[in-house]
Amino acid sequence: MALEAVLFLLVLLAALGLFAWQVVILVRRIRQGKPDGRVDHPLKRMGVVLNVAFGQSKLLREPLAGMLHFFIFWGFVILLAAVAESIGEGLAPGFSLAFLGPLYGPLVFLEDLVGVLVVLAVAVSIVRRLVAPPPRLRVEGHSRWDAILILGLILVVMVTMFGQNAARILLGRDESGGLRVVSGALADLFGEGGWEGAGIWFHLFFWGHILSVLGVLNYLPSSKHLHILTPVPNVYCSDLGPRGSLKPISLADETATKFGATDVGDLSWKQILDGYSCTECGRCTSACPASGTGKSLNPKKIIVDVRARATERERVADRQLLDTFITEKELWACTTCMACVQECPVMIEHVSTIVDLRRGLVLNESRFPAELHQTFSNLERNFTPWGFGHATRADWAEGLGVRLMADVGRAEVLFWVGCAGAYDARYRKVSRAFAQLLTMAGVDFAILGTEERCTGDPARRMGNEYLAQTLATENIATLNKYGVTKIVVTCPHCLQALGKEYRAFGGAYAVEHHTQFLRRLIEEGKLKLSSTQKARIAFHDPCYLGRYHEEYDAPREVLSRVEGLEQVEMRRSRDRSFCCGAGGGRMWMEEREGKRINIERTEEALATGAGMIGTGCPFCMTMLSDGVKEKGESVEVKDIAEIVLDACRT
Repeated sequence: MALEAVLFLLVLLAALGLFAWQVVILVRRIRQGKPDGRVDHPLKRMGVVLNVAFGQSKLLREPLAGMLHFFIFWGFVILLAAVAESIGEGLAPGFSLAFLGPLYGPLVFLEDLVGVLVVLAVAVSIVRRLVAPPPRLRVEGHSRWDAILILGLILVVMVTMFGQNAARILLGRDESGGLRVVSGALADLFGEGGWEGAGIWFHLFFWGHILSVLGVLNYLPSSKHLHILTPVPNVYCSDLGPRGSLKPISLADETATKFGATDVGDLSWKQILDGYSCTECGRCTSACPASGTGKSLNPKKIIVDVRARATERERVADRQLLDTFITEKELWACTTCMACVQECPVMIEHVSTIVDLRRGLVLNESRFPAELHQTFSNLERNFTPWGFGHATRADWAEGLGVRLMADVGRAEVLFWVGCAGAYDARYRKVSRAFAQLLTMAGVDFAILGTEERCTGDPARRMGNEYLAQTLATENIATLNKYGVTKIVVTCPHCLQALGKEYRAFGGAYAVEHHTQFLRRLIEEGKLKLSSTQKARIAFHDPCYLGRYHEEYDAPREVLSRVEGLEQVEMRRSRDRSFCCGAGGGRMWMEEREGKRINIERTEEALATGAGMIGTGCPFCMTMLSDGVKEKGESVEVKDIAEIVLDACRT
């Protein structure tokens, strides 16, 4: 073996050995977390990988940044063949992939073409970051120079590849049949000095290419650009369960001394992998309603803090993730709207980590905002977050002839009223409107009345898993007693709990939101919308109906059936809708920091010039109504059910 080949082999083995050692350390850090089954349904998982990781579907939600990343990502995938050819050539001079036969020509042509696109994408990315970075990349703590360094190294990899191929052409050792178009055009630049000059250039570019490739490989594990290696496994291991559902924790073990999370060892290995997969792109933070209105919460920081603590835990045992890295003030600012999860290009699950840390605060230390003492007490005593007597839960239906399940024994549909629908003075009108529509349409329905209790959703999101599971278990026993299979709700939070999260406790039901149910009744001709309503309306997408259930069309389609209504969209709508500020238990907490989220959203609604704001959630109705009052406007805030009932009246 020639001396240069021996030297190359030593360099290659050293670089690969160093990389393998770093991977072992990374795996060890990730395995600090608890077990989490994330390798089932391989075909379904590969479908997610093809869509999100290889198809770059989430990144392409931002066209410019998405296309730049798309070219760089796919450039690297395609150019792995060029790297493999260079490694083979280093071990055996003269080696090429020409043995691929008819595939070789198109392959090298594609390499040259993609190489140009990568160079252009990298150049634009560098200029963009230096001259006009997007707001999400201007935040404190963002490592701009780390990004510039890795982009610069990628540029060196590409330039040396072209130089190596150009010199190879001059040496007459290229077997592409002239299909290295770009490299061929560059060949003349290195032609001076004849064959000897071309040979020198070839060796310079060859070693430059190999060393830059190996340099990138070994720099990645210690930089934020580790996400170049981890996103595919992170996406593959993403949650395939019901969208947005929280995993229950076992409370039956009487020997357990800790619940929820206070340190990375209490999280799952997937949650730690999330930390090492974070690209620090800031998309989560830019979409976060808490961060956007001046709160302490920064979703990106939460995930990066998990990574930082997992990295230091092996050598620093007397600290923990909670308090040392993440404050309770940050955690309680979250509305669980899932905008961060929606925008993350590598399927990081911010909300579950935040709730696990809330669980650690509540269950282990009874640390939570002072106002939640009363909320938890109300849930325990009256089965509602508000301070109303349980005996009045069915009073909203007085005079409507609504039947109780206890009286009829069985009904085709159970109308789950929810706490707001039963007690909130404004939302009781929505319950009455919807009940009247069900009656008009001839639906066989009933309610539970005083047998209904809070679903436990507020308690779950606030970290009180014990209380949440108690309420869920009691409700499931009641539902199963009556053989309930179909449920309709007016609250998206109840929709999430009953339709998705009760499955983990033995409650499997077909649950619909009332806007979906009304759409079907109208389509089937069971409701006749005959009255005209002249109004301009902006519909606000509730987070738990939109991002949690991916339902954006039902409310708009119902509104489109009302003659005279003109629909307009807010600046942020559908899957980019801005939260009202009440989710995650925030309905029962004071908002003392920054701008009020509901005011931010109300201002967006008013900016449309609409005379009416449409809602499909009791929390959203309360927050937007309060916002309209504070702004001193006369704009109406109405639920879809109220609008439909008005349209059914002649």
